[in-house]
Formats: sequence, C-alpha cells, structure tokens
Amino acid sequence: MMKHSIAWIAAATCLIPAGAANSSDWPGWRGPHRDDLSSEQGLLKQWHAGGPPLAWQVHGLGAGFSSVAISGDRIYTMGDRADGQYVLALNLADGKTVWATRIGEAWEDANAPGPRGTPTVDGDAIFAIGTDGEVVSLEAATGRMRWQKSMVRDYNGKMMSDWKFSESPLVDGDRLIFTPGSFGALLAAVDKRSGKEIWRAEGGARVGNAGSNGAGYSSMVISEGAGVRQYVQLAGRGLFGVNAENGKILWSYNRIANDVANIPTPVVKGDYVFASTGYGTGSVLLKLERSGDGVAAKEVYFLDAKTFQNHHGGFVLLGDYIYGGQGHNNGFPICLEFLSGKVRWGGDIRPEGSSGSAAVAYADGHLYFRYQNGVMKLIEATPEGYKETGTFHIPGVKLPSWSHPVILDGKLYLREQDTLLCYNVRG
Repeated sequence: MMKHSIAWIAAATCLIPAGAANSSDWPGWRGPHRDDLSSEQGLLKQWHAGGPPLAWQVHGLGAGFSSVAISGDRIYTMGDRADGQYVLALNLADGKTVWATRIGEAWEDANAPGPRGTPTVDGDAIFAIGTDGEVVSLEAATGRMRWQKSMVRDYNGKMMSDWKFSESPLVDGDRLIFTPGSFGALLAAVDKRSGKEIWRAEGGARVGNAGSNGAGYSSMVISEGAGVRQYVQLAGRGLFGVNAENGKILWSYNRIANDVANIPTPVVKGDYVFASTGYGTGSVLLKLERSGDGVAAKEVYFLDAKTFQNHHGGFVLLGDYIYGGQGHNNGFPICLEFLSGKVRWGGDIRPEGSSGSAAVAYADGHLYFRYQNGVMKLIEATPEGYKETGTFHIPGVKLPSWSHPVILDGKLYLREQDTLLCYNVRG
C-alpha cells in the first residue's frame, strides 16, 4: 500500500438542482442529504487573483482530515491533540473554541495523522466516530458525554485494511446507524437517545472475490429504491443495501470493490445507485428493483478505471450529470451522463497548479474542487464543457489537503489540519 493514497478519509448552471439542501444548517458529512449540494445563491461567480477574501482563521484544532458540521451558532469538527482525539465545538462568528471533548487516543501516523470522520448534529446531540471505532453521543451545548459504544469491543468490528475507522455516523429518525464491518454486524442501528441496540445487519461476508472483509472508508446514504427504505453503504466487499426497518441485507454488489480501500460515498436518485472506487477499479450504476419479497440490484453499466475511477474526494449528482475527479491519486475534472455513463467532457484535464485527488462540493452553479496540494478551483457546473472561473492556494499546506469544503451562508469553510479558514464568497 502506498502511504500517499490514504485519503478519506469527500442542468442549467443558474438553477439550483433538484435535491439541493434547503437548510440553513450543514449538519454533517456532505450536508443535510449527504450529497454535497448546497442551496446557497448569490455567490461569487469568479475569484480574483489570490482567491476570495478571508473572513477569519483559527488554529488549535489538532491534526486530522475531518470536515465541519454547522448548526445554529456552532461549528463542529474533530482533531488529534497531544493527549488524545477530540470532538470540538467552535463559535460560528470567529471560530474560537467553545468546548473540546476527548473521545479516545490520538492516531500516530507520520504521513496522515488524525481523524477522518465528520461529526453529525441532531438537535441537542452531537454524534461522532473515532479512529479506534468509538461511537459517542455528546451534549451539543457542553460537550458532555451522554453514551459511548465501541464498534470493536461491542460488535467485533474491523476495517478492510490497515487504516482506521473513517465513517461519519448517520441519523435517521430515532436511530443512529454506523458500520462495524463484521460478519455479525455489517451495519448496526441503535436508539440515538440511549445507545440501546435496535438491530444488527448480519452477513456481508464473501459475496464475491473482489475486495476484503470489513468496513470501508465510506459513509452511508439513505435510499428509497424499489420502494424500500434502506441504507446504502460501500464496505470492504462492495456495495450493500440494508433494510432500514429490520437490518436485513437486501442486496449486494461485489464488482466495485477493491482490496485496499473503498472510499467515496455513493450517490442515490430514485431507484438508482452510483458508486466509484480507485485502485484501478472503476464505476457502476445500479438500478434497484423489487424481486419477490426483496430487492435486486441490476447493473445498468460499469465504467472501467480508464473512463472513471474516483480514488477519494467524491462526486456530485446535479440533475442528469455526475461531476467529480477522475483517476487514482488524481482529480481530473469530468462530467458524465448519469443514466448512460457517457463522458460529456473531461477526464484528461489537469487544472493548472493542481495535483492529487480533489474533494468536490457544489453551490450556486459552480463546483468547488479542493486538490491534495491545497489548490482550490472554481469550475462552472455545466455539461457543455470545462470552464474554470477562479483559483487560489490554501495557505499553510504541509500534509495532504484532503478535508471536504463546506459552503454555507455566504462562507467557504476549509479545514487545513490544525487550522480552520473561513472565506467570504457572497457576491
């Protein structure tokens, strides 16, 4: 395994795409719908040389690649300090620390230290997963620990490869769902208030020859495909759909798995699921259909790695098009037709000054590409062709610059290891 590859742990151009977040908060990983689509409007269409104006920056977050969750007047993230791994609450106005709660040991990794997961905000509670698999519930106002579980000790959880747990937990109604990755508990659901177990998804062992047993480095999404509410997750053996009501594994798809690290969060639309992985694997579109009392996943198309493989950084679905970064350890911008897999443009474009994979987010007709070397790019989200409208370099980049951008309330938030930077991007 190459150390530089350990990242986890991210229509008309003037219209907000269907499914874009209609919330004043950004409550966790990839936003309210876990799709990295922001409903922000009135943002800068171009960046001047040097990028948008910096509103503030703060230090002291510790090492790590967590993104940020925003709710009310607070920002939440995670970081490794000298004495352990912490969940942090910051003041939205200036980034000053409000509280910091230790949830486990720091992860000592010379090349990429610290947590990857992003906290999830739900009302007066904060949920987070540490790199050792600790699942915690904290009081949002104070950081006080309400309950704690261990995916390793309580569920025999394991990762598919050497790097540690990187998941952002999912809240769905009265429950919290996470991915231990074991044969007895591929996924697990607990009561979000008490931590009491609701169900375990048993199975998911050798569903095919590709991949490795254990959890992947992805975070699950909710689908109503084939009329069944389910959790879609990319694990060590590929894609799975798990019945939200009882934890039954409905379907699996092995071909998309690699045996090193399955990372990007899948995207869902109606009965469809799109996923991609790196390490020479590729991409797939599945259609979920009723099959007797269950659900079957039918392969619509599979794209080889030369056409589209997303190592990490993710991709977004805007209307009928997928936008993301193509290539293992690369983020060459690309636009695909969602239902056919046809490349509309890109796949071989290297934006000037960029290198490595790109974490991708969307707001107000534009794509925000954050490259591994700290270069930011603003790109029009249109199937008509590649058009870059801004660039700047995030200051102070030393380790890989992997944390996903967040665009909310006219601000662009960029976590850079120990530092959080807040830029004004209102037009």
